[in-house]
Order: sequence, then C-alpha cells, then structure tokens
Amino acid sequence: MTSTQAQARAALIADEPLVAVGQSSGLFRGAGASWKDVWDHRQLLGLLSRREIKSRYKDSSLGLLWSLFRPIAQLLIYYLAIGQVLGAARATPDFAIFVFIGLTMWGLFSEIVQSSTTSILANAGLVKKVYLPREIFPLSSVGGAAFNFLVQAVVLVLAITFLASVPFDWDADVLLAPAAVITLVVFSTAIGLFLSAVNVYLRDAQHLVEIALIILFWASPIVYSYTFVHKLLQGNWLEQLYLANPVTIAILGMQRALWSAGDTATGPMAQVWPPALGLRLLIVFLISLVLLWLAQRVFARLQGNFAQEL
Repeated sequence: MTSTQAQARAALIADEPLVAVGQSSGLFRGAGASWKDVWDHRQLLGLLSRREIKSRYKDSSLGLLWSLFRPIAQLLIYYLAIGQVLGAARATPDFAIFVFIGLTMWGLFSEIVQSSTTSILANAGLVKKVYLPREIFPLSSVGGAAFNFLVQAVVLVLAITFLASVPFDWDADVLLAPAAVITLVVFSTAIGLFLSAVNVYLRDAQHLVEIALIILFWASPIVYSYTFVHKLLQGNWLEQLYLANPVTIAILGMQRALWSAGDTATGPMAQVWPPALGLRLLIVFLISLVLLWLAQRVFARLQGNFAQEL
C-alpha cells in the first residue's frame, strides 16, 4: 500500500461516525439492552449450559447418575445422624421425604451460587478473546444446576408416590411448588450474577461463599422442621428475622406443597407453618426480581475491566 492510499484510507476512517459498543453501565439505562443481548445469544447460552453438564460427567462410566448419588448420600447421613441418633424423625412425619425436599432445593440454590461465582474465571479464555454478553457465563451455570435439579426432582416425586405414609393431596398448596422453585432460581441467579463479577476483582469471594453457604444451610429448615424454630422463638423478632431468609421461604413453600404428612400429622407430630406463606413467597419473588435487576447493573458496571483483571 502506497502512502497516498494509506492517507486516503485514514481519511475515510476519520469520516466514519463513532459508534458505541458494549453495554451501558448506568443504573437505569441499558438494562433492557443487556438482557436483549443475552437473548440474542441464547443459542450460545444453550451450548454453554450443555457443556457445563457434559464436562461435569466427562469420561464417567455412570454419567448423570452421579447427580443423584450426592443428595442420596446426604439424605442417608442426615436421616441417620439427625433423624435417628438425635431423634428428629420421632417428631417429624415422613422424615426421609422431608429431608430430601430440603436437600433438593438447597442443592439447586448452592450449585447456582457456587458455579456462578467462579464462572467468569473458568471462562477467562473466552472473555479475553471475543466479545459476547458476559452474563451468559453465570447464566449457563444456572442452566446446569436446573438440569441436575430436574433429575433429583424426578426421584423426589417417585419417593413421594411410593414411600409417603400419607397419599399425596392435589390441593391448592401444590401451586406453591413451582412458585418456590421459580423464586429460588431468581434469587440465586441474582446472588450468583453479582458474585461472579465481584470474584474477578476479589478472588477471596469464592471462599467466603463456601463459608456463607455452610452457615446458611443450618439457618434453613432442611434437616429440622420450622416447627422446632417456632416453638423455640415463639413468634418474636428472631423468628421474623429467620423468616426473612428467602431460601427459608422457598424451602417452606416446597415442603408445604409436597410434604403431605406434615399437614395431616396430629398430636406431638403436628407441624406449624408460617402465616400467609403464599404471600410471603410472592413478596420474596418480587424482591428477588429487584435484586436480579440490581445485580445485572452492577455486573454491567464491573465487566468493563474483566479482560485486564483476568
């Protein structure tokens, strides 16, 4: 290329208008465009979700069956240790089904949060080489966790059908099950999206998450029923603080929907539920939507320097 041609090309480039690329990081501007960008890359999101599932069981003889072994092993441990040794099963009808409901919901929440937190670091090569909406990396973790949840949910339904001491009742409370799952997914996605961005700058975040999940596990009615909490706290402000935990409300909603023995038990095994559980679940869902929006705005603000930090 001659100097004249180079000058002519530079002149043409100088005449081109500047075009903004990437996402707006304002608090209110750019949220719709960001989610539209994610939707436009939905095929890539699906591919990353499938890669997430396949890579987890790559070169494994049992494959997807491993997604069942961990919750089943946890079920046996908690059933024997908490249920039989400590006697929780004597005050909780169908204790094994009760625990499995809690473990299934907890597995969905913890897997989304943990996988999302490290998703940007795990895909550092793609982040540094090509432009794409970085939200698809934590969202692909949500897809992988949702698949594992569906596998475990099938086992849960079979256990309720064949092992429950009380026949399943298709009443209005059944609608709490999908509402609880959707609420938990939205809430955990918001937390995971926020932490995935923070973890790029503060690598200790992923270790803090592990500790927080251990604490939150025991702060949720998974291996013990809400009835114990109510009897201990008697409706005071500590009980209201306990019920302010979105994970607690989602798990309680799932238990109320699928744990029929908890509704029909009488005498010492009679169970207590929070008042207006459906309304509480709706409020948590709306708050989770707000948190998801705020998390995406923080993510959009922080993603500009991802490549440099990685």
